Amino acid sequence: MKNLILSNKELLRVILAVCLLVVGILHFVLPEPFIKIVPPVFLYPAAMVYISGFFEILGAIGLLFPPVSRLAAWGLVSLFIAVYPANLYMAIHHIHIPNIPVSNTFQAIRLPLQFVLIAWAWWYTRPDDNPNQASIIPGYPKVNE
Repeated sequence: MKNLILSNKELLRVILAVCLLVVGILHFVLPEPFIKIVPPVFLYPAAMVYISGFFEILGAIGLLFPPVSRLAAWGLVSLFIAVYPANLYMAIHHIHIPNIPVSNTFQAIRLPLQFVLIAWAWWYTRPDDNPNQASIIPGYPKVNE
């Protein structure tokens, strides 16, 4: 039996994909907290939440589908930039969401964290000839013997 050992980059790809999948699903299962932080300038906040949730799920799957993983990563970079106004709105207006701290310290950490997510997704937009890319396609990654 072959051993599968993912590089740190590929392990982080899986972690990002799983996190996005969970959060994307939460957009559909528990949309209310997300709706609360959509700035009023955006029409149809519920639709915005469902659309962003759909693209989080799509991006998560795409990261683990090598033929489109770079395109998916670019989509996630765009998505993380697109949802930043909601994070700002939540911080500026001190919107309370159950189980999420409202403190200024938390907001000071949370807002820059979005740039970490952007950089994390951007990492996967770079060309990579790694034959062991994490994948949901049977037969991938191609384990070296």
